[in-house]
Amino acid sequence: MSLARGSAILALASALLIAGCRQSRSSDEPPCTVPPAWSHAANIYELNVRQFTEQGTLPAAAAHLPRLRELGVDIVWLMPIHPIGVERRKGTLGSYYSVRDYLAVNPEFGDLDDLRAFVDRAHELEMRVLLDWVANHTAWDNPLVVEHPDWFTRDARGAMIPPVPDWSDVVDLSYDAPGLRRYMIDALLFWVREANIDGFRCDVAELVPLDFWRAARSELDASKPVFMLAEGDRAELHRGAFDMSYGWSLLDLMNEIAAGEAGPGEIERWLEKERETYAECAYRMYFTSNHDKNSWDASAVERLGEGLEALSVLAATIGGMPLIYGGQEAGLDQRLEFFERDPIHWRPHPMATLYRRLLLLKRSEQALWNGSRGARATRVTTSVDDRVFAFDRRTDEGGVRVVLNLSPDPVQARLADALPGSKVSNAFTASEVTETDREQVSLAPWDYRIWRVRPEN
Repeated sequence: MSLARGSAILALASALLIAGCRQSRSSDEPPCTVPPAWSHAANIYELNVRQFTEQGTLPAAAAHLPRLRELGVDIVWLMPIHPIGVERRKGTLGSYYSVRDYLAVNPEFGDLDDLRAFVDRAHELEMRVLLDWVANHTAWDNPLVVEHPDWFTRDARGAMIPPVPDWSDVVDLSYDAPGLRRYMIDALLFWVREANIDGFRCDVAELVPLDFWRAARSELDASKPVFMLAEGDRAELHRGAFDMSYGWSLLDLMNEIAAGEAGPGEIERWLEKERETYAECAYRMYFTSNHDKNSWDASAVERLGEGLEALSVLAATIGGMPLIYGGQEAGLDQRLEFFERDPIHWRPHPMATLYRRLLLLKRSEQALWNGSRGARATRVTTSVDDRVFAFDRRTDEGGVRVVLNLSPDPVQARLADALPGSKVSNAFTASEVTETDREQVSLAPWDYRIWRVRPEN
Protein backbone atom coordinates (compact mmCIF):
# COMPACT_ATOMS: atom_id res chain seq x y z
CA MET A 1 0.00 0.00 0.00
CA SER A 2 1.05 3.59 -0.43
CA LEU A 3 1.72 4.89 3.03
CA ALA A 4 3.56 4.01 6.08
CA ARG A 5 2.37 0.54 5.41
CA GLY A 6 -0.89 -0.16 7.14
CA SER A 7 0.99 -2.78 9.12
CA ALA A 8 -1.23 -2.29 12.16
CA ILE A 9 -4.30 -3.43 10.21
CA LEU A 10 -2.47 -6.44 8.79
CA ALA A 11 -1.10 -7.43 12.18
CA LEU A 12 -4.59 -7.22 13.70
CA ALA A 13 -6.08 -9.33 10.92
CA SER A 14 -3.37 -11.96 11.37
CA ALA A 15 -3.81 -12.04 15.13
CA LEU A 16 -7.57 -12.51 14.90
CA LEU A 17 -7.34 -15.31 12.36
CA ILE A 18 -4.20 -17.25 13.24
CA ALA A 19 -6.04 -19.83 15.37
CA GLY A 20 -8.50 -20.55 12.59
CA CYS A 21 -5.65 -20.82 10.07
CA ARG A 22 -3.92 -23.47 12.14
CA GLN A 23 -7.12 -25.46 12.57
CA SER A 24 -7.73 -25.41 8.82
CA ARG A 25 -4.39 -27.15 8.26
CA SER A 26 -5.95 -30.36 9.62
CA SER A 27 -8.81 -30.44 7.11
CA ASP A 28 -8.91 -32.58 3.98
CA GLU A 29 -8.40 -29.52 1.79
CA PRO A 30 -4.87 -29.31 0.30
CA PRO A 31 -2.80 -26.80 2.29
CA CYS A 32 -1.33 -25.19 -0.86
CA THR A 33 -2.13 -24.32 -4.43
CA VAL A 34 -0.19 -26.07 -7.18
CA PRO A 35 2.24 -23.42 -8.46
CA PRO A 36 3.41 -23.38 -12.09
CA ALA A 37 6.41 -25.63 -12.70
CA TRP A 38 8.48 -22.65 -13.85
CA SER A 39 8.32 -21.21 -10.32
CA HIS A 40 10.02 -24.11 -8.54
CA ALA A 41 13.52 -22.59 -8.64
CA ALA A 42 12.47 -18.99 -9.25
CA ASN A 43 13.39 -15.72 -7.59
CA ILE A 44 11.56 -12.39 -7.94
CA TYR A 45 12.47 -8.76 -8.71
CA GLU A 46 10.22 -5.77 -7.92
CA LEU A 47 10.32 -3.07 -10.60
CA ASN A 48 9.10 0.45 -9.80
CA VAL A 49 8.45 1.78 -13.31
CA ARG A 50 8.27 5.46 -12.34
CA GLN A 51 11.67 5.43 -10.63
CA PHE A 52 13.47 2.68 -12.55
CA THR A 53 14.84 4.90 -15.34
CA GLU A 54 15.25 8.59 -16.11
CA GLN A 55 12.35 8.28 -18.57
CA GLY A 56 10.10 6.42 -16.12
CA THR A 57 8.47 4.37 -18.88
CA LEU A 58 7.85 0.75 -19.77
CA PRO A 59 9.99 0.89 -22.95
CA ALA A 60 12.91 2.31 -20.96
CA ALA A 61 12.46 -0.37 -18.29
CA ALA A 62 12.32 -3.08 -20.96
CA ALA A 63 15.83 -2.11 -22.05
CA HIS A 64 17.04 -3.38 -18.65
CA LEU A 65 15.52 -6.84 -19.05
CA PRO A 66 18.67 -8.46 -20.55
CA ARG A 67 20.68 -7.08 -17.61
CA LEU A 68 18.13 -8.47 -15.14
CA ARG A 69 18.27 -11.86 -16.80
CA GLU A 70 22.06 -11.82 -16.55
CA LEU A 71 21.64 -10.96 -12.86
CA GLY A 72 19.67 -14.20 -12.55
CA VAL A 73 16.13 -12.81 -12.29
CA ASP A 74 13.26 -15.19 -13.13
CA ILE A 75 10.14 -13.17 -12.24
CA VAL A 76 9.64 -9.44 -12.73
CA TRP A 77 6.90 -7.91 -10.56
CA LEU A 78 5.71 -4.62 -12.01
CA MET A 79 4.31 -2.19 -9.47
CA PRO A 80 0.83 -0.95 -10.55
CA ILE A 81 0.79 0.28 -14.14
CA HIS A 82 -2.77 1.68 -14.16
CA PRO A 83 -3.85 5.34 -14.46
CA ILE A 84 -3.69 7.11 -11.09
CA GLY A 85 -6.53 9.06 -9.51
CA VAL A 86 -6.44 12.86 -9.40
CA GLU A 87 -9.16 13.50 -6.80
CA ARG A 88 -7.61 13.64 -3.29
CA ARG A 89 -4.26 12.72 -4.87
CA LYS A 90 -1.19 12.67 -2.65
CA GLY A 91 1.79 14.65 -3.91
CA THR A 92 2.26 15.71 -7.52
CA LEU A 93 1.91 12.35 -9.26
CA GLY A 94 -0.09 10.35 -6.74
CA SER A 95 0.14 6.77 -5.51
CA TYR A 96 0.37 3.82 -7.89
CA TYR A 97 -2.13 2.13 -5.55
CA SER A 98 -4.87 4.68 -6.28
CA VAL A 99 -6.30 3.06 -9.42
CA ARG A 100 -8.51 5.18 -11.70
CA ASP A 101 -8.99 2.55 -14.43
CA TYR A 102 -8.36 -1.17 -14.04
CA LEU A 103 -8.40 -1.74 -17.80
CA ALA A 104 -5.83 0.83 -18.94
CA VAL A 105 -2.11 1.63 -18.73
CA ASN A 106 -0.92 4.82 -17.01
CA PRO A 107 0.07 7.16 -19.89
CA GLU A 108 2.98 8.25 -17.68
CA PHE A 109 4.43 4.79 -18.35
CA GLY A 110 3.25 4.12 -21.93
CA ASP A 111 0.31 2.24 -23.42
CA LEU A 112 -1.00 -1.30 -23.81
CA ASP A 113 1.34 -2.01 -26.72
CA ASP A 114 4.29 -0.96 -24.55
CA LEU A 115 3.19 -3.38 -21.85
CA ARG A 116 2.77 -6.17 -24.40
CA ALA A 117 6.24 -5.47 -25.74
CA PHE A 118 7.66 -5.55 -22.20
CA VAL A 119 6.03 -8.93 -21.50
CA ASP A 120 7.08 -10.34 -24.88
CA ARG A 121 10.68 -9.31 -24.29
CA ALA A 122 10.66 -10.84 -20.82
CA HIS A 123 9.29 -14.09 -22.23
CA GLU A 124 11.98 -14.14 -24.92
CA LEU A 125 14.50 -13.99 -22.09
CA GLU A 126 12.69 -16.80 -20.20
CA MET A 127 11.39 -14.49 -17.48
CA ARG A 128 7.81 -14.14 -16.24
CA VAL A 129 5.90 -10.95 -15.43
CA LEU A 130 3.49 -10.28 -12.56
CA LEU A 131 1.21 -7.24 -12.38
CA ASP A 132 0.57 -5.54 -9.05
CA TRP A 133 -3.20 -5.72 -8.48
CA VAL A 134 -5.16 -3.42 -6.15
CA ALA A 135 -8.47 -5.17 -5.45
CA ASN A 136 -9.26 -3.66 -2.06
CA HIS A 137 -9.88 -0.03 -3.05
CA THR A 138 -9.95 2.43 -5.96
CA ALA A 139 -9.23 6.07 -6.61
CA TRP A 140 -12.06 8.44 -5.69
CA ASP A 141 -12.42 9.38 -9.37
CA ASN A 142 -12.55 5.82 -10.68
CA PRO A 143 -15.74 5.71 -12.80
CA LEU A 144 -16.96 2.77 -10.70
CA VAL A 145 -17.66 5.23 -7.86
CA VAL A 146 -20.42 6.83 -9.92
CA GLU A 147 -21.48 3.85 -12.03
CA HIS A 148 -21.68 1.34 -9.15
CA PRO A 149 -21.94 3.22 -5.84
CA ASP A 150 -23.28 0.03 -4.21
CA TRP A 151 -19.84 -1.54 -4.65
CA PHE A 152 -18.25 0.70 -2.00
CA THR A 153 -18.08 0.61 1.79
CA ARG A 154 -20.00 3.30 3.68
CA ASP A 155 -19.94 4.60 7.22
CA ALA A 156 -22.92 4.96 9.58
CA ARG A 157 -23.91 8.18 7.83
CA GLY A 158 -23.87 6.56 4.40
CA ALA A 159 -20.67 8.22 3.18
CA MET A 160 -18.02 6.30 1.23
CA ILE A 161 -14.82 5.84 3.21
CA PRO A 162 -11.16 4.85 2.75
CA PRO A 163 -10.03 1.47 4.13
CA VAL A 164 -8.23 3.29 6.96
CA PRO A 165 -8.17 7.05 7.57
CA ASP A 166 -4.56 7.55 6.48
CA TRP A 167 -5.29 6.05 3.05
CA SER A 168 -7.25 9.15 2.20
CA ASP A 169 -6.56 9.03 -1.54
CA VAL A 170 -8.56 5.81 -2.02
CA VAL A 171 -12.09 4.53 -1.30
CA ASP A 172 -12.83 1.08 0.09
CA LEU A 173 -14.55 -1.59 -2.03
CA SER A 174 -17.19 -3.91 -0.54
CA TYR A 175 -17.07 -7.52 -1.69
CA ASP A 176 -20.63 -8.05 -0.48
CA ALA A 177 -21.57 -6.90 -4.00
CA PRO A 178 -21.66 -9.85 -6.45
CA GLY A 179 -21.30 -7.45 -9.38
CA LEU A 180 -17.97 -6.23 -8.03
CA ARG A 181 -16.62 -9.76 -7.80
CA ARG A 182 -17.53 -10.47 -11.42
CA TYR A 183 -16.05 -7.17 -12.59
CA MET A 184 -12.77 -7.70 -10.75
CA ILE A 185 -12.27 -11.26 -12.04
CA ASP A 186 -12.99 -10.09 -15.59
CA ALA A 187 -10.45 -7.29 -15.14
CA LEU A 188 -7.79 -9.77 -14.01
CA LEU A 189 -8.57 -12.01 -16.98
CA PHE A 190 -8.26 -9.02 -19.31
CA TRP A 191 -4.55 -8.63 -18.55
CA VAL A 192 -3.83 -12.34 -18.93
CA ARG A 193 -5.59 -12.44 -22.29
CA GLU A 194 -4.54 -9.05 -23.66
CA ALA A 195 -0.96 -8.80 -22.38
CA ASN A 196 -0.10 -12.45 -21.60
CA ILE A 197 0.65 -11.59 -17.96
CA ASP A 198 1.90 -14.58 -15.92
CA GLY A 199 0.25 -13.72 -12.61
CA PHE A 200 -0.38 -11.07 -10.00
CA ARG A 201 1.00 -9.62 -6.81
CA CYS A 202 -2.14 -8.74 -4.84
CA ASP A 203 -2.05 -5.65 -2.65
CA VAL A 204 -3.29 -5.99 0.97
CA ALA A 205 -4.69 -9.41 0.01
CA GLU A 206 -5.83 -10.10 3.58
CA LEU A 207 -8.36 -7.25 3.41
CA VAL A 208 -10.19 -8.90 0.49
CA PRO A 209 -12.34 -12.01 1.17
CA LEU A 210 -10.46 -15.26 0.62
CA ASP A 211 -13.39 -16.82 -1.23
CA PHE A 212 -13.04 -14.09 -3.85
CA TRP A 213 -9.37 -14.89 -4.37
CA ARG A 214 -10.15 -18.59 -4.65
CA ALA A 215 -12.80 -17.94 -7.31
CA ALA A 216 -10.42 -15.62 -9.17
CA ARG A 217 -7.59 -18.16 -9.07
CA SER A 218 -9.83 -20.88 -10.46
CA GLU A 219 -10.90 -18.76 -13.43
CA LEU A 220 -7.40 -17.46 -14.08
CA ASP A 221 -5.91 -20.95 -14.12
CA ALA A 222 -8.60 -22.05 -16.58
CA SER A 223 -7.30 -19.35 -18.93
CA LYS A 224 -3.58 -19.86 -18.22
CA PRO A 225 -1.72 -21.31 -15.22
CA VAL A 226 -0.74 -18.25 -13.19
CA PHE A 227 1.45 -17.42 -10.20
CA MET A 228 -0.21 -15.51 -7.36
CA LEU A 229 1.64 -13.56 -4.65
CA ALA A 230 -0.30 -12.27 -1.63
CA GLU A 231 0.75 -9.20 0.27
CA GLY A 232 -0.17 -10.91 3.49
CA ASP A 233 1.10 -13.65 5.76
CA ARG A 234 -1.90 -15.78 6.75
CA ALA A 235 -1.40 -19.50 6.15
CA GLU A 236 -4.92 -19.93 4.75
CA LEU A 237 -4.08 -17.63 1.83
CA HIS A 238 -2.23 -20.61 0.33
CA ARG A 239 -5.38 -22.73 0.25
CA GLY A 240 -6.75 -22.52 -3.27
CA ALA A 241 -5.70 -18.91 -3.85
CA PHE A 242 -2.03 -17.91 -3.55
CA ASP A 243 1.28 -19.60 -4.24
CA MET A 244 3.38 -17.25 -2.13
CA SER A 245 2.98 -14.94 0.85
CA TYR A 246 5.10 -12.24 2.47
CA GLY A 247 7.75 -13.13 5.05
CA TRP A 248 7.43 -9.90 7.03
CA SER A 249 8.59 -11.54 10.25
CA LEU A 250 12.03 -12.38 8.85
CA LEU A 251 12.53 -8.78 7.76
CA ASP A 252 11.62 -7.58 11.24
CA LEU A 253 14.06 -10.07 12.77
CA MET A 254 16.88 -9.05 10.42
CA ASN A 255 16.35 -5.41 11.38
CA GLU A 256 16.68 -6.41 15.04
CA ILE A 257 19.83 -8.45 14.37
CA ALA A 258 21.46 -5.53 12.54
CA ALA A 259 20.60 -3.24 15.45
CA GLY A 260 22.10 -5.67 17.98
CA GLU A 261 18.67 -6.36 19.50
CA ALA A 262 18.48 -10.05 18.51
CA GLY A 263 20.88 -12.90 17.86
CA PRO A 264 21.16 -16.25 16.06
CA GLY A 265 18.94 -18.01 18.57
CA GLU A 266 15.99 -15.91 17.46
CA ILE A 267 16.47 -17.21 13.90
CA GLU A 268 16.02 -20.79 15.10
CA ARG A 269 12.87 -19.82 17.01
CA TRP A 270 11.60 -17.95 13.93
CA LEU A 271 12.15 -21.07 11.80
CA GLU A 272 10.17 -23.17 14.27
CA LYS A 273 7.27 -20.72 14.15
CA GLU A 274 7.30 -20.66 10.34
CA ARG A 275 7.05 -24.44 10.28
CA GLU A 276 4.23 -24.46 12.81
CA THR A 277 2.26 -21.92 10.79
CA TYR A 278 2.88 -22.77 7.12
CA ALA A 279 2.72 -26.05 5.25
CA GLU A 280 6.00 -27.13 3.69
CA CYS A 281 4.52 -26.67 0.21
CA ALA A 282 3.75 -22.98 0.80
CA TYR A 283 6.12 -20.54 -0.88
CA ARG A 284 7.30 -17.73 1.38
CA MET A 285 8.92 -14.55 0.05
CA TYR A 286 11.93 -13.24 1.97
CA PHE A 287 13.60 -9.87 1.41
CA THR A 288 15.73 -7.12 2.89
CA SER A 289 13.63 -4.36 1.26
CA ASN A 290 10.59 -3.58 -0.85
CA HIS A 291 8.81 -0.42 -1.98
CA ASP A 292 7.04 0.12 1.35
CA LYS A 293 10.07 -0.41 3.56
CA ASN A 294 12.30 1.65 1.28
CA SER A 295 10.03 4.69 1.00
CA TRP A 296 8.42 4.78 4.42
CA ASP A 297 11.06 3.36 6.79
CA ALA A 298 14.57 3.41 5.31
CA SER A 299 16.66 1.79 2.62
CA ALA A 300 18.19 -1.60 3.39
CA VAL A 301 21.60 0.10 3.37
CA GLU A 302 20.46 2.38 6.20
CA ARG A 303 18.63 -0.26 8.22
CA LEU A 304 21.07 -3.15 7.95
CA GLY A 305 24.37 -1.26 7.74
CA GLU A 306 27.44 -3.50 7.84
CA GLY A 307 25.17 -6.52 8.09
CA LEU A 308 23.59 -5.97 4.66
CA GLU A 309 25.56 -8.62 2.77
CA ALA A 310 25.30 -11.33 5.44
CA LEU A 311 21.58 -10.71 5.95
CA SER A 312 21.01 -10.70 2.17
CA VAL A 313 22.65 -14.14 2.11
CA LEU A 314 20.35 -15.26 4.92
CA ALA A 315 17.23 -14.04 3.09
CA ALA A 316 18.31 -15.74 -0.15
CA THR A 317 19.23 -19.12 1.32
CA ILE A 318 17.18 -19.83 4.47
CA GLY A 319 14.12 -20.98 2.46
CA GLY A 320 11.37 -19.58 0.27
CA MET A 321 11.83 -17.22 -2.67
CA PRO A 322 14.22 -14.25 -2.48
CA LEU A 323 13.05 -10.80 -3.59
CA ILE A 324 15.24 -7.98 -4.86
CA TYR A 325 13.74 -4.49 -4.90
CA GLY A 326 14.77 -2.61 -8.02
CA GLY A 327 18.02 -0.73 -7.46
CA GLN A 328 19.34 -2.88 -4.62
CA GLU A 329 21.87 -4.36 -7.01
CA ALA A 330 23.22 -0.80 -7.38
CA GLY A 331 23.50 -0.37 -3.60
CA LEU A 332 20.25 1.60 -3.40
CA ASP A 333 20.61 4.00 -0.49
CA GLN A 334 17.81 6.36 -1.52
CA ARG A 335 14.43 6.45 0.15
CA LEU A 336 12.62 6.68 -3.17
CA GLU A 337 9.85 9.28 -3.25
CA PHE A 338 6.43 7.70 -3.55
CA PHE A 339 4.38 10.49 -5.09
CA GLU A 340 7.08 12.24 -7.15
CA ARG A 341 9.71 11.38 -9.76
CA ASP A 342 12.89 10.20 -8.06
CA PRO A 343 14.92 8.01 -10.45
CA ILE A 344 17.28 5.37 -9.14
CA HIS A 345 20.97 6.29 -9.34
CA TRP A 346 22.40 3.36 -11.27
CA ARG A 347 26.06 2.53 -10.67
CA PRO A 348 28.34 -0.50 -10.55
CA HIS A 349 28.20 -1.99 -7.06
CA PRO A 350 29.41 -5.15 -5.27
CA MET A 351 25.81 -6.05 -4.40
CA ALA A 352 25.19 -6.85 -8.07
CA THR A 353 27.89 -9.54 -7.95
CA LEU A 354 26.51 -10.94 -4.69
CA TYR A 355 22.94 -11.08 -5.97
CA ARG A 356 23.99 -12.72 -9.22
CA ARG A 357 25.93 -15.39 -7.35
CA LEU A 358 23.04 -16.02 -4.96
CA LEU A 359 20.37 -16.20 -7.67
CA LEU A 360 22.38 -18.50 -9.90
CA LEU A 361 23.23 -20.70 -6.92
CA LYS A 362 19.55 -21.01 -6.09
CA ARG A 363 18.75 -22.05 -9.63
CA SER A 364 21.50 -24.69 -9.75
CA GLU A 365 20.99 -26.22 -6.28
CA GLN A 366 17.70 -28.05 -5.92
CA ALA A 367 18.08 -28.00 -2.14
CA LEU A 368 17.51 -24.22 -2.39
CA TRP A 369 14.34 -24.45 -4.47
CA ASN A 370 10.98 -23.14 -3.28
CA GLY A 371 8.49 -24.84 -0.99
CA SER A 372 8.61 -28.62 -0.75
CA ARG A 373 10.77 -28.76 -3.91
CA GLY A 374 13.72 -27.64 -1.79
CA ALA A 375 15.24 -28.88 1.48
CA ARG A 376 14.44 -27.49 4.89
CA ALA A 377 17.07 -25.54 6.80
CA THR A 378 18.71 -27.44 9.67
CA ARG A 379 20.83 -25.56 12.16
CA VAL A 380 24.47 -26.61 12.64
CA THR A 381 25.77 -26.05 16.16
CA THR A 382 28.92 -23.93 16.55
CA SER A 383 31.18 -22.92 19.42
CA VAL A 384 29.89 -19.33 19.16
CA ASP A 385 26.14 -19.77 18.69
CA ASP A 386 25.54 -16.38 20.31
CA ARG A 387 27.14 -14.73 17.25
CA VAL A 388 27.14 -17.28 14.43
CA PHE A 389 24.22 -18.93 12.72
CA ALA A 390 25.14 -21.95 10.59
CA PHE A 391 22.70 -24.18 8.75
CA ASP A 392 22.43 -26.85 6.08
CA ARG A 393 19.94 -27.20 3.27
CA ARG A 394 20.72 -30.62 1.83
CA THR A 395 19.16 -33.65 0.21
CA ASP A 396 20.73 -37.06 -0.38
CA GLU A 397 22.22 -35.67 -3.59
CA GLY A 398 23.84 -32.70 -1.84
CA GLY A 399 23.13 -29.07 -1.14
CA VAL A 400 24.68 -26.18 0.74
CA ARG A 401 26.03 -25.17 4.11
CA VAL A 402 25.78 -21.50 5.11
CA VAL A 403 27.80 -19.99 7.98
CA LEU A 404 26.98 -16.40 9.01
CA ASN A 405 28.74 -14.17 11.52
CA LEU A 406 25.85 -11.97 12.65
CA SER A 407 27.94 -9.75 14.87
CA PRO A 408 30.33 -6.79 14.56
CA ASP A 409 33.17 -8.91 16.02
CA PRO A 410 35.66 -11.28 14.35
CA VAL A 411 35.09 -14.87 15.44
CA GLN A 412 36.66 -18.32 15.30
CA ALA A 413 33.72 -20.70 14.91
CA ARG A 414 34.20 -24.42 15.53
CA LEU A 415 31.44 -26.40 13.81
CA ALA A 416 30.02 -29.50 15.48
CA ASP A 417 29.65 -31.26 12.14
CA ALA A 418 32.66 -31.01 9.77
CA LEU A 419 30.82 -32.89 6.99
CA PRO A 420 32.93 -36.07 7.04
CA GLY A 421 32.62 -38.17 3.91
CA SER A 422 31.55 -35.19 1.81
CA LYS A 423 33.10 -33.15 -0.96
CA VAL A 424 32.91 -29.51 0.04
CA SER A 425 33.69 -26.50 -2.12
CA ASN A 426 33.22 -22.74 -2.01
CA ALA A 427 29.86 -22.12 -3.70
CA PHE A 428 31.13 -19.03 -5.51
CA THR A 429 34.71 -19.98 -6.46
CA ALA A 430 34.48 -23.80 -6.61
CA SER A 431 37.72 -24.06 -4.60
CA GLU A 432 37.95 -27.04 -2.24
CA VAL A 433 37.24 -26.55 1.45
CA THR A 434 39.46 -28.87 3.48
CA GLU A 435 38.20 -30.77 6.51
CA THR A 436 40.37 -28.61 8.74
CA ASP A 437 38.74 -25.45 7.35
CA ARG A 438 35.31 -27.00 7.83
CA GLU A 439 36.02 -27.72 11.49
CA GLN A 440 37.03 -24.18 12.42
CA VAL A 441 36.01 -21.15 10.37
CA SER A 442 37.58 -17.72 10.75
CA LEU A 443 35.02 -15.01 10.09
CA ALA A 444 35.48 -11.25 9.96
CA PRO A 445 32.67 -9.05 11.32
CA TRP A 446 29.42 -9.75 9.41
CA ASP A 447 31.29 -12.28 7.26
CA TYR A 448 29.81 -15.43 5.74
CA ARG A 449 30.64 -18.69 3.97
CA ILE A 450 28.50 -20.65 1.52
CA TRP A 451 29.69 -24.16 0.68
CA ARG A 452 28.41 -26.69 -1.83
CA VAL A 453 28.25 -30.14 -0.29
CA ARG A 454 28.24 -33.41 -2.22
CA PRO A 455 28.45 -37.04 -1.08
CA GLU A 456 31.99 -38.43 -1.45
CA ASN A 457 30.73 -41.34 -3.53
